[in-house]
Order: sequence, then C-alpha cells, then structure tokens
Amino acid sequence: MVARIPEEVIDQVRNSVNIADVVGQYVQLKKSGKNLFGLCPFQDEKTASFSVNESKQIFHCFSCGRGGNVFKFIMEIENISFPQAVIKIAQDNQIALPQSVQESEFDGGQQVNSVDHQLIELHELAAKLYHHILVNTQAGATALSYLKQRGLSAEIINDFGIGFAPPQRLLLPFFHERQTDADLLQQTGLFSQNQQGELYDRFVDRIMFPIKNGSGQVIAFSGRLLSTENTDMPKYLNSPETKLFNKRRVLFNFDIARKAARREQKLILFEGFMDVIAAYRAGVTNGIASMGTSLTEEQVSMIERVTSNLDVCYDGDQAGQNATKRALEMIQGQTTNVQLEVVSMPAGIDPDEYLQQYGAEKFKQWLMDARQTPVAFSLRHLKQGLNLENEADQINYLNAALQIIAGVPNEIEQDVYVNQLVSEFKLDKANLTSQLRELTRQRDEQVQREQAQQNYNHVETAPVYQQEQPVLDQTQVAERMLLRQMLHDHGIWVHVQNIDNFAFVHETYQTLYLLAASYFETHSEYLASEFVDYVKDDRLQQLLVEVELIQTDESANIDAVNDYIRIIMQKTPIEEQIKSKKMQLHEASHLKNQELEQQLTIELIDLLRKQQQL
Repeated sequence: MVARIPEEVIDQVRNSVNIADVVGQYVQLKKSGKNLFGLCPFQDEKTASFSVNESKQIFHCFSCGRGGNVFKFIMEIENISFPQAVIKIAQDNQIALPQSVQESEFDGGQQVNSVDHQLIELHELAAKLYHHILVNTQAGATALSYLKQRGLSAEIINDFGIGFAPPQRLLLPFFHERQTDADLLQQTGLFSQNQQGELYDRFVDRIMFPIKNGSGQVIAFSGRLLSTENTDMPKYLNSPETKLFNKRRVLFNFDIARKAARREQKLILFEGFMDVIAAYRAGVTNGIASMGTSLTEEQVSMIERVTSNLDVCYDGDQAGQNATKRALEMIQGQTTNVQLEVVSMPAGIDPDEYLQQYGAEKFKQWLMDARQTPVAFSLRHLKQGLNLENEADQINYLNAALQIIAGVPNEIEQDVYVNQLVSEFKLDKANLTSQLRELTRQRDEQVQREQAQQNYNHVETAPVYQQEQPVLDQTQVAERMLLRQMLHDHGIWVHVQNIDNFAFVHETYQTLYLLAASYFETHSEYLASEFVDYVKDDRLQQLLVEVELIQTDESANIDAVNDYIRIIMQKTPIEEQIKSKKMQLHEASHLKNQELEQQLTIELIDLLRKQQQL
C-alpha cells in the first residue's frame, strides 16, 4: 500500500512558507498592484504574464493557463509528484517532518516511471560512484591529491560532488551488477559504443564534475583529463547531448546560484567550472558558467528570469576579454531587463589563479572594486592591438569610441566618457561633443527605422503566445461570481444551500460546489491555497484559480447574489428550453406538420413571455 502524507503535515508545510519566496527562487518577481509579476518559467516569453498572489498564496499564468498553490508550482517546475513536492519544500525550508514521513516511500506518480526520471537516477548513481572512487579508494588518490593542490577542500569536493573516472572503466560493470537495461544505459551518454555495438565507459582517467539541472539533479558530466601531458585527448570532455542534457539550456551551479541571487540581488557569470568553484570557496555562491561554449539565448533567458543584475567575470587574457565582448553583445542584443557590469581580472590571470595567489578576502574585494560598465569595458577593449602614440591608430580609436558612446541613452553618462577622452588625449571638448551629437542623431534615426521594421514584422509574422481566453456567456459569469462569493462568505454559502434544488448549470462549477461542501464539513475556514490541494483535479484547480483571481469588491452584495442565482436557476434553463423549442418548431415546419407546429408555437410564446418576466 502506497503511503500518504497526513493532512496536518501538508497543512503545516504549506502554512510555513510564503509562495512568493519559493517561486522567487525560480522567477524574478516584481510588485505591480496587489500581485507580483514575472516571466513565466514554463515557456519563453518577453512580457511578464506570470503572477503570484501572496494574500491567497496562489500563482497563475495568464498566458499558458497554469495555476495553483505552492505545491502545484513545485510539481510543475520540478516535474515531481505531490508527496515529493511537500517533502522538497519542507527540506528546502528546514521544516521538520515526522519520522514516519521521512521513512516512508511515496508514489511519485508518472514521473517515477518516466524515462527522464530513470536517466536522472542513473546519473545520480554514477555521480556517487565517481565520488566514492575519488575520496575513498586508492584509484582516486592521485586525482584527490591534484584537487587538494588546487586548493579544493574535502567540503568543497563534497558540495560539488566531484569524482574520478579511473582507467579501469568501472561504471559499466557497476550498472551490469544492478541489471540495468542496456537501452537505458545507451541513452545516458555515459557510454560509447564500438563497432560490434558493445558499450564501454566514455569517461576514463578524468576528474568528474557533475552537471546539474535547475533542480539540483545530475543530468550530465564534464570530465577533466587528469594528465594532459603527451596526449591528444581533449582536456575537458562533456557528456553528449541527451534527452536530459542540452548544453544550450544548462548553466553550471545554477541550482545553487539562483537561490543565492535572491540574497545578493545578482549573478556572476564566470568562464569555467573551476572559476565558479573558486568563487564558492571564497564564499561567493552566486557564480555560474556556461558549458564551455559561447553564451546562448536560452542561458540568457534563464538568467533573466532570476535576476536583473549580472556581472561578467571572464579571464584576464586576450581570449577571455574577447569572450567578454561577445557575451555582452549577446545579452544586450537579447534583453534590456538585465543591468550589466564587467569585472576584469588582471591581465593573464583567471579567478581561480587570483584566489590561489591572493586569498578569499582580496578575491571578494576585487569582485567589488574592479566592476565597470559595459561601455567602459568596450572603450578599454578597443585599445587592444593599437598604438595610441600613432596618430592613425589614435584617430581610429576616437572614431570607434564615439560610436560606442553614441549608443549610451543617458546624456550624463555620455558626458563622463567624453570627459575621459578629453583628459586622456588633450582634445577640445566642444569638437568631440559636436561630433557625438551627430552620431547620436544618426543612431536614433537608425533605431527608429529598425523599430518600425520590427513592429511591421511583428504584426505580419510574430507567433501568438497568449493563450486564447474563452469568451464567457452570461451564465458562466454568474456561476463564477456566485461561486467566488459563496467560498469567501459563509452567509452567502448558507443562503444558497437553503435554496431547494439549487445546482450550477455547468458540470465543472457544480463539481467545485460539491467539493467545497465536502471541504467545509471538516474545515471551519476557507483558504484558497488549501482548497487547491483538496480539489486535486488539474482542470478544476485551474478553474478555481481563475475564480479566485476575479477582480471584484470583497464585500458580498445580496442583490447581486440573488441576480446570479436567478440567471443560473431560471433564466438559463428557460433560454435552453427556448432554444430547444425553436429547433423542434423548425423540424415541424420542415415536415409540414401544421398541428404540431401550432402547438409548439403556443409553447414557445409562453416561454418567451416567462423570459420577459424574469
């Protein structure tokens, strides 16, 4: 028999957290009116249509239609079952669970049996094996010594689950002992295949860095070759693209960094895994890194959902600075919602090396003191490869610099950079300002032309992401308004229950009404977030959230309530009878049955008279 979490435990967990705090770890929320809004985490969108109502402790997306309470959000975003969502929220928020709940095994629903879930389980097992080999066996001793020389403590190695894949290729026998399905093993990306179709370990003699999704589940690995001498093998080898792993959609340490970003109000983008780990060693836990490739649109969207502030901190060498330039262009070309700053490392040194040379405190101070705007970075980057003592190079630099400054929308900021050029090159400010104004005018005209073209293209070809909202007829409006008033006002609830033969017209509203009647038998107070769990059915939960988010006066008006009841019990049934009678009359006329036609006409007139009296 599958265990169930007691209702009192569910209530305790739900009532101990604020849905805005939980959702805020996945979505950057901003206050607007009574609600908090952000970009929907379940789809790609540019306009915030995802809302959280703190007073009711529910969420709703006006675009994709999803809605529910805090448990429903975690179930959707993590793809886990209800019991798993309750336990995760409790664990994440240090809420003590009874021993009986901790020791019970709960049915994970469809997710447990899904291929995705099985693949994640295999990756988690592989990570545990690699970690065990590294820290507990002689086979991992050399790799462990290397990591400690790099400054990684046992705690850091444990926190990141770092492991070692030895030359002996132990992973395949490990899974064979567990009788794991061969087809499933092939889908993991942890194995390669020879010409005979036989599998063998992909990662050999490599320090293994687990790659996790936003939920902290292992979905891939990056293996660093332990010995890079006298070999043609790549220094780093990542898992191939799999059902779980798409490197365009993954950021290293994102599961930890996104939580830290709520506290720090920013993320820091580093160039590599070791830089992120170095920052973590120094107490900087909001660091992320892309998967050994240029930053992607998908990764920028992930960042944008979590924070409005991003520092780019790549290596101080030429390649790192060029990569910084590309990252800035990518981000600025995709969004205006992220405030960018650049942390430039000293020439020829990366964050990991800086930490090893100068220590944690100086490293954190450097991250604070070395920040500069993207424009300041671009002006400095322009100088690379130029001899500014040479007049031709100097003119080329100044022309390019003015082009960059012309793109700055703030005139005060423009003036700061112009003053820097005047001071550095001993120039006449009036001449520079005059040239800058002309460039700004040209830039503004170009932006207007591009915007006009974008607007035209948007009208012609842009896909519509907004979910089509159903047009509600008078009856459905009355049902929604009445149900809302009944749930929130016990007097209205009693008033309606005392009406003989009352029933909602549509099945979904009637079902919610019957569930509410059952709910009130054991609950003296109505809480929307609690009733969502009681409802359980996804379609009814969504309807309930839509009912809850109706903008209306909280105080119930008995005249309005009676009007809703009249529409539901009298007007709507008569309208349906009139519609049916007209169809019968049309059929009688078609059959030329004059006697029946006369009788139906009289009945129709009687119904129309009753309708007018309502």
